[in-house]
Amino acid sequence: MTGTAQPMLRLSWTQPEDLAAHALAAARLDGLDVRELEAELTAAGGSLDAPVNGATPHPADAELRAVAARVTAAATLLPRPAALLAAEPDALETMALELPRTQVAAGLEDRLRGAWLGRAIGCLIGKPVEKIPREGIRAIAESTGRWPIRGYFTEAGLDPAVAERWPWNRRSRPTSLDGVIDGMPEDDDLNFAVLALVAQERARSAGGRAVDTAAIAQLWLEQLPAGRVFTAERIAYRNLLAGDEPHIAAERGNPFVDWIGALIRTDAYGWAHPGEPGAAARLAVADARLTHRRAGVHGAVFMAAAASIAIAGAGVDAAIDAGIAAVPHDSRLAAAARLGRDLAASELDDDACLDELHRAYGHLHWVHVLNNTALLAFAALRGHGDFSRGVGLAVAGGWDTDSVGASVGGLLGAAGTSVIPGELAAPIHGVYRTTLAGFDGIRFDELAARTLALAEARA
Repeated sequence: MTGTAQPMLRLSWTQPEDLAAHALAAARLDGLDVRELEAELTAAGGSLDAPVNGATPHPADAELRAVAARVTAAATLLPRPAALLAAEPDALETMALELPRTQVAAGLEDRLRGAWLGRAIGCLIGKPVEKIPREGIRAIAESTGRWPIRGYFTEAGLDPAVAERWPWNRRSRPTSLDGVIDGMPEDDDLNFAVLALVAQERARSAGGRAVDTAAIAQLWLEQLPAGRVFTAERIAYRNLLAGDEPHIAAERGNPFVDWIGALIRTDAYGWAHPGEPGAAARLAVADARLTHRRAGVHGAVFMAAAASIAIAGAGVDAAIDAGIAAVPHDSRLAAAARLGRDLAASELDDDACLDELHRAYGHLHWVHVLNNTALLAFAALRGHGDFSRGVGLAVAGGWDTDSVGASVGGLLGAAGTSVIPGELAAPIHGVYRTTLAGFDGIRFDELAARTLALAEARA
């Protein structure tokens, strides 16, 4: 009808007027001079302030959208400095992934159950405060008597003023607070673990062929709803649908190649390759390169190698060391993980360590891989032997709370189900709710059994 306002779908991580600022920020972080592109964007009325949550509330006019699209394309395609590329190789043939193996201890089946369940719990603890900064997370926890964080958040006793200033994550609030949890609600941190499992099962059924980037792309297009991917994954998905081949789908108009999305996808490669961090890391590269480059790929490699060692029963210290050893020594990702490891071993208390992490990486977006990997390493190591403390620190750090919570939960849960407090496991009922075709209501015990079958097939 004439004059009637049409409803808007402000899809996050895709609008040209929003991507441009992220693309310029990424180029600056890589050491590039983008002042001319900045001037072009601002002259058209664009902003250099990248939207924190992925989309501004109102669409830009056609002229600004066209300029923003050109700026995004130019900024993402600018050649990166030679020194950066030398320090951060990210192609399989350029990475040193022949890593030492570790003997697998008895009890693998229980450790797999603990890893899957721990990943779910860690994710669920962080879900309702995703996108809330560290200050707000602490205010909520203190207001409800749950500081330091050692479990699920609650609305009971929450000061209305705190609730108004720091609102819960809108999508997670109905499913992820203490008292309303009924099974593990859907999350990309679990969806991608399931898909990594499926990718390996398909490869095994096809005669043991390697999981490659094209296979991951095909699996996503068949199994993964487009609305369940974000940041770099959403851009690559869009590019696949536009006709880009999988090996270059990460490259066109993608400002998020150094963000955390690939890291959250690779635990299951490690779990299916216990004690074989090199094999897990090679699969992680194939998966990650669909969507990421440089530090983004390194985050995936770090996590796969760490998960492989943790699930072998070698402990979280050895796991973090293996993750660091798997990535290029002079890379930014290795430096971030080393900082987290060093802080965990320091005499500083937990809050002081988090202060140091924010001093080092507080300028980065909350979904970037560097800040979150540093926090991941710190929280996992400080939480050694105390699942609740480790996951609580991951969430208290205040960046990608559900993703880092999930990663730390998987690493600590890999010690076995006995380390996971019963009050955290009980509300999940061992069940995962998801839109992945054929997986809604699947039990974590079944996922663990299927992962064990892959691991035993390699023995």
